Amino acid sequence: MHGQNGVSQVSFECRTGVACPIDLASADSLFDNDYVKARRSEAWLVLLAAAYLFFLLFSYYLLRPLREAMGIARGAEKLPWLMTATMATMFVANPLHAWLVSRMNRRRFIPWICHFFAVNLAGFYAAFRFLPGHGGVTLGYVFYVWLSVFNLFVISVFWGLMTDVFAADRAKRSFGIISVGGTLGAIAGAKTTSYLMQDAQLSSANLMVLALLALELGVVCMLLLAHRAGLRSHGADPHEPGPALHEGMRLIAQSRYLQLISGYIFLFTIASTLLYVAQGHIVEATFANHAAQTAAFADIDMWVNIVTLATQLLLTAPLLRWLGVHGVVLVLPLATLVGFGALWLAPVFATLAIVQVVRRGLHYAVDRPARELMYVPLGPEAKYKSKPFIDTFVYRAGDFAGVWLPTALAALAVPVAAAALAVSTAWIGVALGLRAAIKRA
Repeated sequence: MHGQNGVSQVSFECRTGVACPIDLASADSLFDNDYVKARRSEAWLVLLAAAYLFFLLFSYYLLRPLREAMGIARGAEKLPWLMTATMATMFVANPLHAWLVSRMNRRRFIPWICHFFAVNLAGFYAAFRFLPGHGGVTLGYVFYVWLSVFNLFVISVFWGLMTDVFAADRAKRSFGIISVGGTLGAIAGAKTTSYLMQDAQLSSANLMVLALLALELGVVCMLLLAHRAGLRSHGADPHEPGPALHEGMRLIAQSRYLQLISGYIFLFTIASTLLYVAQGHIVEATFANHAAQTAAFADIDMWVNIVTLATQLLLTAPLLRWLGVHGVVLVLPLATLVGFGALWLAPVFATLAIVQVVRRGLHYAVDRPARELMYVPLGPEAKYKSKPFIDTFVYRAGDFAGVWLPTALAALAVPVAAAALAVSTAWIGVALGLRAAIKRA
């Protein structure tokens, strides 16, 4: 069937997007509390999905603090150029991703994407380990761009698969548990890097080996999940994306719903990038050397994920149940507006840490699950072509706009803080439009 937004839809009540041999009618509760209502028949799907996300985010958060420190190795003023290089890389990577998705089914192209990035990590390990001077700042910049591409693609593809495996009613009760698995992986990865870098027990190159192993364990979990969910390894499937290379972009051009999601992501990313640039300057001014800066970034990541975990356990399910997806989309824009106001008044590391922890915690625990639920009723072309384009290119386009905005504002003698508040206000406006579209869908 087709929804009001011009995008092929899958019924909420009776289809999951895969040939899933599960008796939903006879399934019992998996847990007996109010926040987790996954049925017994869904237990393995939920737990395997949580383990899959655990290993993806463990891998990423092992490396994220390294990326942050490498990004300011020659000063935070280099960040705009790194963001520009990242967007240019996304411009090339998206057609390649669409080409791969158009020619392989999900059970094949998802592992291929992960294996590709694992091979890249092996190459970075060799380069950082054996090149003179560990490759220098230039190699660090290359790694910065690569990791910025890696994390968006693997996470976008992960959630695309989840919106296939879990129909809307099941997604609302399952995505919280799955997200907890990812949060635990992020906490473990950030804490591992913080501990090993502070005590100099392991080199940056060796962290890449750990990340590679975690990524491959994620592939194992994905294959087990695909088997249990009934995804075919060969042959045609009506729920697989079709061969049309540019179908994802065509759907965005025709769908008001997808356009609003794109606008929401774009403004979210501009706001996030303005905060990210401020973070780079504040950390650079507060901590004297590479190791201390890496540890500071890792500590922020660890506390972000601790707050995320607590929020997921206590607030995510109640908020989705009470406010609905259409209400939750307003939470993060409002919190961002307050956070930028606090930083305008007190631009110091303590304020930065609090704003980052609260804002990113709400993003991962509340905003991200709600955002992924928006894709559940959509067809495979939207999930595997439109969604990755939005999650990667549109996202990085927001980075590009956000990172160059301070330069443009300086030329016009406009305070960055005032622009940040204006972006947050515009984001609230788009969220209100998206709220109305979700209610109509």
